[in-house]
Amino acid sequence: MARLTELKKTVSLGSGGRLRLAVIADTHSAPHPRSAELVAREAPDLVLHAGDIGDLAVLDRFAKIAPVVAVRGNIDEHVMPDVVTLDVAHDDAPLFKFLLLHIAVNGPRLRADALRRAQAKDAQLVICGHSHVPFLGRDRGVAVFNPGSIGPRRFQLPIVFGVIDVAPDQVQMKHVSCETGERWMP
Repeated sequence: MARLTELKKTVSLGSGGRLRLAVIADTHSAPHPRSAELVAREAPDLVLHAGDIGDLAVLDRFAKIAPVVAVRGNIDEHVMPDVVTLDVAHDDAPLFKFLLLHIAVNGPRLRADALRRAQAKDAQLVICGHSHVPFLGRDRGVAVFNPGSIGPRRFQLPIVFGVIDVAPDQVQMKHVSCETGERWMP
């Protein structure tokens, strides 16, 4: 089995004491036509892509909105990390640690390998893609967020992305529909 490549990145809350992350996944070279417009409307400080990018031009499109941090998905052959540990700091003090990877859940539960990796990194939140299923939950003390997919529709699943708002004392997450432009709720 090949060893996973990892990257560690530190980001800080902005001058207003907040950080907004747009989270996309599973674009498969064909993001929804409104996805870039809707992500831009959320005014993110950073765009996270949780894998299955397809054509790298997809990342260029979102890099016009905000810097992009991406991981390789199971369809991707590009040289990029498999796992990113994102340390969120405020005034040089660590606040939260997020783990970004492509495959991390089996239904509503973290896979054993993803849980071990999150625990080893002291991550409070695992952000993943792969299933195309938007999800927000908690498993064995670790928060889990799947933004869903903004790529071609799979089965009857919605076409959505995620937004994570980070403040010194809290993390809030939501999904946004690419079809309606509104907050998506199951």
